[in-house]
Amino acid sequence: MKSMLLAGTAVLSLGVAGCATTAPGDRIVTGSAIDNPQIDSSQEGLTFVPAPVPDNVLLAEWTGPYGGVPPWDKVKPSLFPEAFKFAIDERRGEVLAIANNPQPPTFANTIEAMEKAGQRLGRVETLFSVMTGNMATPEYQALDKEWSPKLSAAYDETTLNPELFQRIKTLYDAKTTLGLNPKQDRLLTRYYDSFVREGANLNPAQKQQLSAMNQQLAELFATFSERVLADESTYLFATEAQLKGVPADMKAAYASAAKAQGKAGFAIKNTRSAVDPLLTFGANRDLREKVWRAFVNRGDNGGANDTNAIIAKIVKLRADRAKLLGYANHAEWRMQDTMAKTPAKAMDLMMRVWPAAAARVKEEVADQLKIARKDGVRTIEPWDYRYYQEKVRKQRYDLSQEEIKPYFSLNNIIDASYWAAGELYGLDFKEVTGTVPVWHPDVRAFSVTKRGTGEQLGLFYRDDYAREGKRSGAWHSSYRTRNRLLDDKIVLNSNNNNFVKPGPGEPVLISLDDAETLFHEFGHGIHYLHVDVDYPSFGGAQRDFVEYPSQVNENWLLTPEVLNRFAKHYKTGAAMPKSLVAKIQKASTFNQGFATVEYLAAAIVDMKLHMDPNGVIDPDAFEKQALADLGMPKEIVLRHRLPQFNHLFSSDAYSAGYYSYLWSETMDADTWAAFEETGNVWDKATAERFARVLLTTGNETDRIEAYRQFRGRDPDVNALLKRRGFPTGQ
Repeated sequence: MKSMLLAGTAVLSLGVAGCATTAPGDRIVTGSAIDNPQIDSSQEGLTFVPAPVPDNVLLAEWTGPYGGVPPWDKVKPSLFPEAFKFAIDERRGEVLAIANNPQPPTFANTIEAMEKAGQRLGRVETLFSVMTGNMATPEYQALDKEWSPKLSAAYDETTLNPELFQRIKTLYDAKTTLGLNPKQDRLLTRYYDSFVREGANLNPAQKQQLSAMNQQLAELFATFSERVLADESTYLFATEAQLKGVPADMKAAYASAAKAQGKAGFAIKNTRSAVDPLLTFGANRDLREKVWRAFVNRGDNGGANDTNAIIAKIVKLRADRAKLLGYANHAEWRMQDTMAKTPAKAMDLMMRVWPAAAARVKEEVADQLKIARKDGVRTIEPWDYRYYQEKVRKQRYDLSQEEIKPYFSLNNIIDASYWAAGELYGLDFKEVTGTVPVWHPDVRAFSVTKRGTGEQLGLFYRDDYAREGKRSGAWHSSYRTRNRLLDDKIVLNSNNNNFVKPGPGEPVLISLDDAETLFHEFGHGIHYLHVDVDYPSFGGAQRDFVEYPSQVNENWLLTPEVLNRFAKHYKTGAAMPKSLVAKIQKASTFNQGFATVEYLAAAIVDMKLHMDPNGVIDPDAFEKQALADLGMPKEIVLRHRLPQFNHLFSSDAYSAGYYSYLWSETMDADTWAAFEETGNVWDKATAERFARVLLTTGNETDRIEAYRQFRGRDPDVNALLKRRGFPTGQ
């Protein structure tokens, strides 16, 4: 659902359904408003009485344990058209009743009423979002293309309703006289600012133009996602001889994938989780190059799945929309509701880190060449970087990913993440898989309670394996947040990963990078399990804050307490030797040139792309020129090239916002320093203060002020530079 408070961002509306009451003399509206979007909403006394709810499981209240759970096992593509149509109609009626209430506007009958509106539609969108992200079939993709523009139009109809905006403006202009508490004041201000950003002050012709743009973008986002997923659903096949050097567990997974495709040999799916291990360990340079080229050219092959024309349209529409709304460019518009506030401030941080990262890459390449020349390799190419950097790791630290992986079985690292959350925050996790519906047999479910009291806090789902129809990457989803207005007490959320499922009987061994990703995503889960706010709109977070709690959580993975308890050899059960733990910690800043440059270059290209006021671009040419201007090392490519950059082009969510990982990491590194300063990184008082000030508050207080309250000052970028092993004090 497009929140009133998160301009242009797809989020989920949560809670239970409610409706307005009627009074004598009020005009009643029923029926299918979606078929007549030009309803006259200017008549006073317009009140909505909901039509009877069809017998459609997607429209039903969530029932069962944990305050009601989604009926994942009953969801079918064929049910969505009716569900969307009814839920959009119902929400429209609820909003029109608020907009045309004959009573003078009050915080309760306008702002709180808006917070309660559209809950049924929010539940339908929650179900749809999970299915399109985790179980996308051609049927779901077709529905996405059809209904995304209709949903965009429905939300625009609310934002651009003049009567509704006038009620909000009346309250905003008089807010100092309303006796509001600080949270109510913040919510009212954010409603007003969001409506203005979304076009509430435009004239009727401009509003029509804006809504048309938003609908076009919604359809383009769906098409972009479909095409990238299609390219990621392809395979490259290899023989056993070509896989020399590849770990046994990955070879077994490749063999299993080939068998599933009805092929002999080994199948390497065109996704990061399958590709990276081959690029890291595969000795066959020709195969590495072939696999690398297929991976980095997703969406850029000139065929049916090419995304370049779609990107060009999206960037142009965004630039035109920003101009219509009165902003210099899309980045300026998107960053109004962020901690950074302006593109210049975000670029400032990125360019402070870039020189040190690029310089470190030169050092890393020089180290690699000393080894590569022995293989007759005179130039490090992008498909060589991971392979030779792994050899440098072995040479310098007597350490390799292969030495680590036997101690990093997936289930042990999951258990480690739960244990750490218990030690720090008093959260207990108990598996309840089989007692609640799930959307795929691989999905597991965990009850979350408060240690000591047994209070039920949430239900946490895990969907850890890659599969056909599941988008790549790793992410967190929230299905219900805790808030007092709707009396929602039990959180529903999930982590979604793409670990390669092994062959039958084979262990699930993950790399150190994969383990860090698992802790990162679980950090989002911890954040949302803590959120406890008055109003639903405060349940989320600003884009450049939301990655902060997740990045903080990564820090505990490599602590001795976690490694000693959970890094157990998958065959013998023996704990990781202390000597190996010491080597891992000694190598903590290894490969930071590569890791920083591949991410940071993508963030800078994103920002530059969306700072263009005209938005007329050729994506490939723009990317090439932007990297040349930046001085991008030729041995590395963007972590996400534009033709497959889902963060930017599957929605507006991370557009002009990929910098947020670095912004968040600046706070994260400084926060970890706060734990270290206590002499005990498990210090419960610091963890409690971190949770109370920064996690439970969601977005109901200013995030910069909240950070200052926790740390006593602004974050120090030198903590980030020090962590990555770069020079400080620049």
